[in-house]
Amino acid sequence: MRVISGKFRGKRISSPEGDKVRPTTDKIKETLFNILASKNLLGEIFALDLFGGTGGIGIELLSRGAEKVIFIDKDRESIRFIRENLKNVGASEQTFEIYNVDYEFALKKLQGKKFDLIFADPPYNAGFEDMVIGLVQKYDLLQSDGVLVIEHSTQKSFESETFEVDNRKCGNTTLSFLSPKEKEEQNE
Repeated sequence: MRVISGKFRGKRISSPEGDKVRPTTDKIKETLFNILASKNLLGEIFALDLFGGTGGIGIELLSRGAEKVIFIDKDRESIRFIRENLKNVGASEQTFEIYNVDYEFALKKLQGKKFDLIFADPPYNAGFEDMVIGLVQKYDLLQSDGVLVIEHSTQKSFESETFEVDNRKCGNTTLSFLSPKEKEEQNE
C-alpha cells in the first residue's frame, strides 16, 4: 500500500502479514478521499483515526494537510506499525498522537475535544458501529460541521436520530458518512 496523494504521495505503508489487520484498500481509500474533498473535509483539520490498524487513513489525512491526527488502536502490533509508518513517511511528531488503548476508553478520555473528522474502521461483524456512534454522540466529539465516517461490511446498516447518514457502497464494504443533524431536526 502507498499514500495516494499529498506531501507523502507514493510513500510505502507496511502492514502485518495475515488477516489480523484489514487495511483499507486503495480503491476504497480513493473513494473516501474523493467524498471528503467534495464535503470540504480535507486540509487543516483535526482528525481521529479510531481502530488505526496500519495508520493508513490518518497518514493520508496528514499527507493532505491535516493539522493533527490522533491514532487509536488497542493492539500493540498495530501501534508498532502506525509508529513505523509515520516514521517512514516522515511525519512531524507535532502532527500526531498515538494511544494504545481500547476505543471506548479512548473516546471517553477524548471528551472535550472537537474533531472535524472521525474515521472508524472497526473489525467487521464485531458490532462496534452502533457503540461508536453512541459514544461519539455522548461525549460530543464532533464539530457541528464535522463528519464521522464508519467503514463497515455492506451487511451492516444503521440509522440515527442525531446524525444524517450517507451510505456509499464499494463492493463488500460500505462507507457511512454521519453528519450531526441541526438541533431542530433532532426534535422533530
